[in-house]
Amino acid sequence: MKITIITLFPQAFDSIFSHSILGRAQKEGKIEIKTLDLRQFGNGPHKTVDDKPYGGGVGMVLKVDVMDKAIQKAKMNKGREAVILLDPKGEVYNQKKAEELSGYDHLILICGHYEGYDERIRDLVDFEISVGDYVLSGGEIGAMLITESVVRLIPNVLSKVDATDFESFSDIDGKRILEHPQYTRPVEYNGKSVPDVLLSGDFKKIEEFRKEEAKKLTKQRRPDLNK
Repeated sequence: MKITIITLFPQAFDSIFSHSILGRAQKEGKIEIKTLDLRQFGNGPHKTVDDKPYGGGVGMVLKVDVMDKAIQKAKMNKGREAVILLDPKGEVYNQKKAEELSGYDHLILICGHYEGYDERIRDLVDFEISVGDYVLSGGEIGAMLITESVVRLIPNVLSKVDATDFESFSDIDGKRILEHPQYTRPVEYNGKSVPDVLLSGDFKKIEEFRKEEAKKLTKQRRPDLNK
């Protein structure tokens, strides 16, 4: 998979993409992550990428002609390719969407900034995604979030092949549930002990216990997941 991020701040990605899972996956050739500086497609000697909104208003708006040039440069025009606009007005991101995006060959993520986008930019994209019901100054953190959540789902990126089979928001028997509680040593701490069943060595009972705990936890904390 290839991921291209269109941004005004390409340097913001250097550290997080160089370490841990993302860094290793790139070194092993399992993914390719590139940043594309929107400023290089700006207009005039000052490489202008934004302008005042028609009708007045606070802030500056990213220009459609500039963004179109950047998108066309980013496209490979082969395989399964999707252009994604990161925007608070978009579809709220979740694990199901991450699973869907992990099946693409190329994702182009557009990071906004300033007051927003020229509305006509929406005609140039395949998806509009919001990473939550709040507003950030730019789309860079959202792009990092989407990249991390998608890449870890690509086969063989994680060293343990079943690492993503049973975790929070996984699809278990047609339902999205939270992961069961986890414990490690010491067996007892501050008067709280590890449940006996986890120490029993009976893997069938342990599996049943974990499934029930996961269902219980989901019902208590996220009853909205399966409405």
